[in-house]
Amino acid sequence: MPNLIVRRRRLSRRLFLKGVSAAQSAVTVGLPPLVSMFNSHGTAYAAGPRGPEPVEKRFIFWFNGNGIPERYWIPDETGSGYAMTPCLSPLAALRNDVHVVSGLDNSAIVNTAFDGHGTAMSALCTLTRFSGRSPGGPSLDQLVAAKFSANQRFRSLQIGVSQECFGGAIQKNMSWAGPDRALPPEEIPHRLFDRVFGAKEEGWVKRKRSILDAVRQDSELLRQNLPKEDALRLDEHLSSVRDLERAIASLPPEYRDAAPPGEDFDMKDWPRVAKVQSDMLAYALATRQTRVASYMLTKCQGLARFPWLGHTAARHHDYTHKDGKAPGATGAEGQRILRDICRWHVEEFAYLVGKLKSIPEGAGTLLDNTLALFVHEHAEANIHKASGMIAIAAGCKDRLAHGRHTRLEGTVGDLYLTLTDRVLGADMGSLPTASKQLTGILS
Repeated sequence: MPNLIVRRRRLSRRLFLKGVSAAQSAVTVGLPPLVSMFNSHGTAYAAGPRGPEPVEKRFIFWFNGNGIPERYWIPDETGSGYAMTPCLSPLAALRNDVHVVSGLDNSAIVNTAFDGHGTAMSALCTLTRFSGRSPGGPSLDQLVAAKFSANQRFRSLQIGVSQECFGGAIQKNMSWAGPDRALPPEEIPHRLFDRVFGAKEEGWVKRKRSILDAVRQDSELLRQNLPKEDALRLDEHLSSVRDLERAIASLPPEYRDAAPPGEDFDMKDWPRVAKVQSDMLAYALATRQTRVASYMLTKCQGLARFPWLGHTAARHHDYTHKDGKAPGATGAEGQRILRDICRWHVEEFAYLVGKLKSIPEGAGTLLDNTLALFVHEHAEANIHKASGMIAIAAGCKDRLAHGRHTRLEGTVGDLYLTLTDRVLGADMGSLPTASKQLTGILS
C-alpha cells in the first residue's frame, strides 16, 4: 500500500488577524506559532517565494534597581553543581534554562569600586559615561533593535512596572536612542495593550466588549482551514487574549492613570501589574510583532515600599545601606529584608522565563529562540559596588550553556558582546568597554 502523503496548508509567520473596533480603530491580533507555519525541521515558511526562514532570535533586556546583598544572591560554587541561594530560589524549577553569571566589572564608570546610581546605570545600559544628564550613547536593546527591526511591527518595546518619579531621566529610563533621547517604559497596562493591539477605546477595559469581537470574522475564516492541532492552538491563544483583557480590567481604577509627580508609591500592587506586562511581552514576541524589548521592573535608586512582602518600615533604597535607616542598628535586618525584595525580583523574572517556555514554536519553544538578560546597576548594594557584578541569562539553549554559575573575569561590555554576537547572531563586532568574548558561557 503506498504511503499516504498529507498536504498541510502553509501559513506565514507574518499573518495577523485584522478588524475594526466599534470606535472605528484598526485592530491587529497576532497569531501564535502554529504547526502550519513551520516545516518538519522547525523552520518557518516565508510570506513570499523566498523559501523557508530560520526561526528568529529575540532579545529581552530586563532590569531592576538598587543592587543586591551578595551573600544572599551569589552562589559560592561555580559550574553545574552550585547551590541555589535564597535570592535565586524562584529559578529552581528553571535551573536548566538559565546561566548565572558573576564577577563582571561595570568599567564605563569612573571607579569600579564605588560609584553612584546614575553613573552605574549609564554604564550598565549603554556602556558609556554619564554626562550628568544622560548616557553618551544608545542602550544595548536599541543597538540590537537596529539589527533586528526589519519586517517587525515594532522596532522595540519598552515596558515598565514601577511608576516611581524620583530622580532624573537616568533613574527612570533604561532604554536610550542616544544622548538626551530617553525611550520611557510604558507602565500602564491598558496603554501597552492599546499599543500592541492597535485599539484605542475604553469599551473592552470596562468589560462591555472584547478586542476579539473586531477580528471574529477573520479568525473564523482562518479556523475553517486549520488542522485540528492548530485550531486548538488558535482557540487557546484567543482565550489567553481574553484572559489578559480581564486581568487588566480587574486592576483598580488608579492603574489607568500615570502617577503624578511626588506620589507615595507604597500601595501599588506591582506583582499583579508585572505579570500582566510579562504576559503582553510574551504575546508580542510570540506573534512576531517585535524581536526586542526592555523590561524595567523597578527604577534605578528606587524609593518604594513593599507591602505585599510585609516590608514597609523603610524604603527599598534604605534597605540597601547599612546606615541605620533600615530596621536594626547595623542594618543587618535591613539586609535580610533586601534579600526578600531581591527574591521577589527574581520571582518575576522566573515568571517571564516560564511563560516563554510554555509557548511552542517550531521544533522547540519561544524561550529556545529568546535571550532574556537580567541585570542590576550595582553588585553589593551597600557600597554601590560596580565590580563583581551579576547577571542571569536565560533561553537560546542552542548557543548558551545552561544550568551553571560562572564567575568571569571581564567587563559588562565583554558579556554583551558575547551574547549579541555569539548567541543572538547580531554581529555587533565591537561594543564600548568590550575587549574579548567570554566563551565560557557558551554551549
